[in-house]
Amino acid sequence: MSIYDYSVKNRNGEDVSISQFKGKVLLIVNTATGCGFTPQYEGLENLYKKYHEQGLEILDFPCNQFGNQAPGNDDEIHQFCTLKYNTSFDQFAKIDVNGENESPLFTFIKQESPEELIEGLKNKMTMKTIEKISATAKNEKDIKWNFTKFLVDREGKVVYRFSPTFKPEDIEEKIKELI
Repeated sequence: MSIYDYSVKNRNGEDVSISQFKGKVLLIVNTATGCGFTPQYEGLENLYKKYHEQGLEILDFPCNQFGNQAPGNDDEIHQFCTLKYNTSFDQFAKIDVNGENESPLFTFIKQESPEELIEGLKNKMTMKTIEKISATAKNEKDIKWNFTKFLVDREGKVVYRFSPTFKPEDIEEKIKELI
């Protein structure tokens, strides 16, 4: 199996094959609109504007599994993101990223990803606290919280996994390596 064998639902409920992004660098993110990390939408949009023409696609998957921080429906979430953060990258239907109803795409990228990158003592301590309160993270590879980011190269290989504490602007160098 490859990442390109998966399909997801867009926010209108239509199937979208990941294969349409073949040859692109992908940043796949599980997001939430009411989280302390929500301001990362601004950094994500900045990366998208800067590198989209060079082949970067950001795939945004709202998820309500962590502290019920994405409570709205798909249209409400989209409206919030476009009005508050002027997002223009692809936002998909709300999904689960852990557990029995998790998206098969996320099952795959979690298994294929290297160890999660967390930099700095403060961020490591933050992630330890998050792990304790994350009710859905049962396994080592499970996503611990909103704004976990997966960077996929042009061949479809998951090359990096970034913790929620990793700001989008801190990923820029890794994106430039792959562009």
